[in-house]
Amino acid sequence: QVQLAESGGGSVQAGGSLRLSCAVSKTLNNKYCYGWWRQAPGKQREGVAALDTDGSTSYANSVKGRFTISKDNAKNILYLEMNSLKPEDTAMYYCATDWGRLGSGGYCYYQSGPNIWGQGTQVTVSA
Repeated sequence: QVQLAESGGGSVQAGGSLRLSCAVSKTLNNKYCYGWWRQAPGKQREGVAALDTDGSTSYANSVKGRFTISKDNAKNILYLEMNSLKPEDTAMYYCATDWGRLGSGGYCYYQSGPNIWGQGTQVTVSA
């Protein structure tokens, strides 16, 4: 069974940077699509960035140009590089994966799910 484990969250001032990591417990085939999601208090969980196994990416408009999703296939680690952070980026960040293909706006299109989630890592950006 695949497990995901996020790390790298923390507290930064506006304009700062963080890099989130998501360790994937086993190598998955090329039918999986990976995504970073976030959920702020009182708000719905939203997709932030997505990555297909061919390296194609998709971003939410709110983070485009500031966030970069990538994956080190040798280490089986998914990353989210976050620059020029804003207070509105404050949220719990999750990585997720399942069978799917890249969509738009920071999402993967899944047949159902995604059903494989990490436990989340908190990002807090102060003004």
